[in-house]
Amino acid sequence: MSLVTDDELWSAVGDPTRRRMLDLLLAGSGGTATTLSEQLPVTRQAVAKHLAVLDRVGLVHVTPAGRERRYEVDEAQLARAVAQLSSVGAAWDARLQRVKRIAEAIQRGQDG
Repeated sequence: MSLVTDDELWSAVGDPTRRRMLDLLLAGSGGTATTLSEQLPVTRQAVAKHLAVLDRVGLVHVTPAGRERRYEVDEAQLARAVAQLSSVGAAWDARLQRVKRIAEAIQRGQDG
């Protein structure tokens, strides 16, 4: 697998349908485009396209299963994505706290 950029990884998990698919794959220990499309409000073809995106960024692995392809979550890559998103979230929380302190200081200056 080629090196996946953070933006590609975040874009892949940023889509609510793909996040739901990851949830379903984790809960069911894998699945096929057909089994996923039965649980989602999208077509099998749409599911296949979403799975291709998840596969491209390494969040799922595919293995042939008869006429279907079986997908399973790559838990190490998912953990990497979660860690990166948590890190970004923590950085933004710190920035927002600084903005809040500045705004409060400005407000105190206007009130006084």
